[in-house]
Amino acid sequence: MELVTNSLKILNEEDKKDLDVARISEDEKSTASRKLYIESYGCQMNFADSEIVASILRENDFATTSKIEEAELILLNTCAIRENAEQKVRHRLQHLVPMKNKRKNVKIGILGCMAERLKTKLLEEEKIVDMVVGPDAYRDLPNLINEVEEGHKAVNVFLSREETYADITPIRLDSNGVTAFISIMRGCDNMCSFCVVPYTRGRERSRDAHSIVKEATDLFNQGYKEVTLLGQNVDSYKWQSADGSTVTFANLLEMVAQVSPDLRVRFSTSHPKDITDEVLYTMKKYDNICKYIHLPAQSGSSRILELMNRTYDREWYMGKIDRIREILGEECGISQDMIAGFCTETEEDHQDTLSLMDYVKYDYGYMFAYSERPNTPAAKKLTDDVPDDVKGRRLAEIIAKQREHSLERNQMSVGKTYKVLVEGFSKRSQEHLSGRNDQNKMIIFPKENFQKGDYVNVLVTECSSATLIGHIVA
Repeated sequence: MELVTNSLKILNEEDKKDLDVARISEDEKSTASRKLYIESYGCQMNFADSEIVASILRENDFATTSKIEEAELILLNTCAIRENAEQKVRHRLQHLVPMKNKRKNVKIGILGCMAERLKTKLLEEEKIVDMVVGPDAYRDLPNLINEVEEGHKAVNVFLSREETYADITPIRLDSNGVTAFISIMRGCDNMCSFCVVPYTRGRERSRDAHSIVKEATDLFNQGYKEVTLLGQNVDSYKWQSADGSTVTFANLLEMVAQVSPDLRVRFSTSHPKDITDEVLYTMKKYDNICKYIHLPAQSGSSRILELMNRTYDREWYMGKIDRIREILGEECGISQDMIAGFCTETEEDHQDTLSLMDYVKYDYGYMFAYSERPNTPAAKKLTDDVPDDVKGRRLAEIIAKQREHSLERNQMSVGKTYKVLVEGFSKRSQEHLSGRNDQNKMIIFPKENFQKGDYVNVLVTECSSATLIGHIVA
């Protein structure tokens, strides 16, 4: 997935997570005798995977806890998309050494992309780690835990061509009870030269469409009002049923939208080469499909895009933006990923990125300096030759440009009324609520008599580059 938490995102204060802090498991009401603590790093797919892990281990007498000191099993679900992400996990492991020394019964496992990338090397380098488990091996966790309890180190980093965990009902961790993720596919076939995902998550597999619709239906019946369909590249979703018919992403989007008009539907991430007019027209057809698209560009330079193996050039990407605006209107929210300082990037290439941003005027974005990842095509064939100070300066200019555009786009919302799903209290005040509009922008407003899960109409009266502020209207 291209959207990563250890990048810099320009967005509203309400939606902003501390990108350096992991998401942790919550206290689960259960009669289970054993406690499980999970920290999740990285993209939304990792958070969704942690919910699958919690479900698998619930069947083995584990209940999640938010208190690490209570747990006998500690799992870190990791990201490998940047060096900084892996260093964060290593630092966390060092902090756990005293606990491990004091509580000999505590077992520690590394899950996810970092586990898949480093494999047994992790056990050699991080002595407190008891097991290493890749993204496709979570069903094997009970067996691996047994191995560890028998005094052995345990590893399973087998990558599957079939595993989708379609039959497992996730346990919602860190949930507001209103919004939820649904994983619709796993892996990636795109082979962007800078990216480790195809090597850490395997080849692309699409999940049974009927199981996705059932999960969405079950969530709605439990009181959830919004689902986000997740995949490394959702637009390449393709599932073939027993009768030979093919379900595309546009078909799936429609199927989920038809669960209920009161169930909002979002999705992430879209690869520009795969998002089709059929998807855009499906979004237009259903009011409950949010008019927001995360469409990573990564660079505005055609030369750099070719080196990145993005399979499109600058003009093609701009044409896709034009098509989105033509079908869904100027107000459709669009966000980006941008990499500053990719291999051989010149000042002219950088200026192409800034001018692309001027053309699109993204609502917000995720921006970071290039970080070479071992064994990727870029690491093998290209030279990471842009100095760190130049990367930093270019990144700062991209961020400044995005702030300018975020403010401009938010100012378009002042004086307009939006349907907002209340997700909870404002982080700054219990007297205010917050929720997102169609364009994925968080709006803050006085709570009056409303509560989490309600739909309200909010008139926007002011804004910053990060936040919309308003009040409820009839």
